[in-house]
Amino acid sequence: EGMPQTLSSTSMFTPCGFSPHLHTSKEDEQGGLIFQDGNLTSASLDALIQHLIPTTDYYPEVSNSHLYLYISRLFIEPHELLSRVCHKCIEQQRLDDPVLDKARIRKFGPKILQLLTEWTETFPYDFQEERMIGHLKDMIHRIAPCDEAYWKKMNQLLQTLNQKLATLSHGQEGIVKISAAVSDKLVAFKSKPPSIQREILSVCSDPYTLAQQLTHVELERLSHIGPEEFVQAFVHKDPLDGTKTCFSEQKKTSNLEAYVKWFNRLCYLVATEICMPAKKKQRAQVIEFFIDVARECFNIGNFNSLMAIISGMNMSPVSRLKKTWSKVKTAKFFILEHQMDPTGNFYNYRTALRGAAHRSLTAHSNREKIVIPFFSLLIKDIYFLNEGCANRLPNGHVNFEKFLELAKQVGEFITWKQVECPFEQDPNIIHYLHTAPIFTEDGLYLASYESESPENQTEKDRWKSLRSTILGKT
Repeated sequence: EGMPQTLSSTSMFTPCGFSPHLHTSKEDEQGGLIFQDGNLTSASLDALIQHLIPTTDYYPEVSNSHLYLYISRLFIEPHELLSRVCHKCIEQQRLDDPVLDKARIRKFGPKILQLLTEWTETFPYDFQEERMIGHLKDMIHRIAPCDEAYWKKMNQLLQTLNQKLATLSHGQEGIVKISAAVSDKLVAFKSKPPSIQREILSVCSDPYTLAQQLTHVELERLSHIGPEEFVQAFVHKDPLDGTKTCFSEQKKTSNLEAYVKWFNRLCYLVATEICMPAKKKQRAQVIEFFIDVARECFNIGNFNSLMAIISGMNMSPVSRLKKTWSKVKTAKFFILEHQMDPTGNFYNYRTALRGAAHRSLTAHSNREKIVIPFFSLLIKDIYFLNEGCANRLPNGHVNFEKFLELAKQVGEFITWKQVECPFEQDPNIIHYLHTAPIFTEDGLYLASYESESPENQTEKDRWKSLRSTILGKT
């Protein structure tokens, strides 16, 4: 089962804008495009590129232009695609002629500018390459003599692009590098925490506020992930080109990886906060606090933080604290666990996600637009969709139906990642979430055994060995 489909995605990527006629025959080929019952099913790469190129009286539907820009990167590098698009435009609009047909170019100009604007907005990372900027400028220089406004538009486009790239690279640098190793030593201070060791409840005691701040972190990190990173994460060799994979030079998936690391950090942070307090009553209090935070995340539509919190609570060092759990009102926790239950390919979660996606479509406020999917599952879905269907059909054509489905899933993601966080930011809490020391797995087990003694020989042996390796005690 793929990711749940919502109205937006199905209507976003319908393969129209190719031909005004309905195809009556079962299969019909026109200029390298093959239609089945009126739907485009496959196309040669050349035909797809041709359909990306605007003319004086044609522009691909917005959804389709995103789709081509997305698909093509599985077969051709962005700079090569832009070069081919520009070359074809120059040829078709006779932009090399000594005397330009101004009336004709005024019809064509806004369309090519729109395509370039969409490209820079949806895939800004493509333009970190000098070659890309070169093609962009060349194109504008050719059409600009026909209309003053084109220069202005070009400057605007480049300014916006520079701002966007600056924000993105700033975002990458801003992701705090966290080392888990240092925090193991903190176990030694469990009974008497040093002044540097604050706990979450002293920083934020209101579950709703913490859920909002977690949503801030999630949306901030999501905003940096380029849709192309999904393709690049699983890119394989194109069988028709035996020499190299596309993007052989670099696989830029750093934002995607940083986001997965954030999820893991949040799991460990939750487990650390629960295992740290010396008293059972305090540990139970922290568990109940996180159950409330998780519930607020669910209500907001922040499924990624929700899943991280539940995963942290389900880690063995936490779940073995039976005396602590006996003091917790667990009914609320079981309801949340049920929502994120993996059975039936996460059936309950997918239903909740569909509900949130639907709410997002009809939303009147940014607050209702928030959909933060459980990210590892989204990656897994896209991975299996990519693995499960061939990129090319036996005739060498691009398998369009597969990409329609891929684009549907990534299209939803693009919509969700653009939502601006409606909650006020609390720098103090956000700093804590990023920098509070967390235990490694061994550290968690040691803290857990120090809190509630080992129950069997295996646990006793492990406790002994951890005490000697981490605390240097026998």
